[in-house]
Amino acid sequence: MKNWLGKIIGAAIGFYSGGPIGLVLGVLLGNAFDKTQRRRAEDALGGGSKGVLQTVFFQATFNVMGKMAKADGNVSEKEIDLARQVMTRMALNEAQRRDAMQLFNDGKAADFSVESILADLAEVIGRRASLAQIFLEIQLQAAYADGALSVPERNLLQIISSHLGINRIQFEIMHQRIRAQMHFSAGRRANKPANAKNLANAYQVLGLNAEVDDVELKKAYRRLMNQHHPDKLVAKGLPAEMMAIAKEKTQDIQQAYEEIQKARKALKPRPA
Repeated sequence: MKNWLGKIIGAAIGFYSGGPIGLVLGVLLGNAFDKTQRRRAEDALGGGSKGVLQTVFFQATFNVMGKMAKADGNVSEKEIDLARQVMTRMALNEAQRRDAMQLFNDGKAADFSVESILADLAEVIGRRASLAQIFLEIQLQAAYADGALSVPERNLLQIISSHLGINRIQFEIMHQRIRAQMHFSAGRRANKPANAKNLANAYQVLGLNAEVDDVELKKAYRRLMNQHHPDKLVAKGLPAEMMAIAKEKTQDIQQAYEEIQKARKALKPRPA
């Protein structure tokens, strides 16, 4: 609505003062006003208003995580533990942990409006697609905290996607990639030996199948590394405390790529 305010006011003034021609001129002038206001807001994010984006992102992360935990009616210990793990990985101090847990608990409340916080988040993120993607990735991991994705959780993920401009095809690609990433990182932490299942997960972490050539493999790897680069995400407005989460994602992408390269190298014939 904010992006239409100038056009609406301009159209009204133009119509009453000059009829249909005045209406057209009013819309044009209002559109110019809206563009100027939007550009000023975007420019401001490079300075002090960047803190607003970081604050809203932080609040939305734990509010929506709480809503996700409550989506199927019961909040499990695993879901609470995941929220605490995120806080630990963010290296929050005691006061920040209390704030984050309060936001999580607020999100669990029956009268909590997830639509409102998502609308605020979408407004401050704007066209920063990489921030929208990492937010959805965090919530996907929260949804799988208890090991499965319920129908209410999937519905909530679709609401998040809709607000952040992520279509269904993009959502499904991200969904499959995050599932594979969770399995791949779990196997890596357990020091399991490389096998066909791990390799299949490694390909899915990169959003690929095993038939891609080396050129497409490298392109996908570089694209994902660029999207999840911690410094770039923080520069765009990701809270600095979440840099550790972004680093973990780039590490998983790096390790998946290296495992695929190692497997492909082993299949190449050795020179005679």
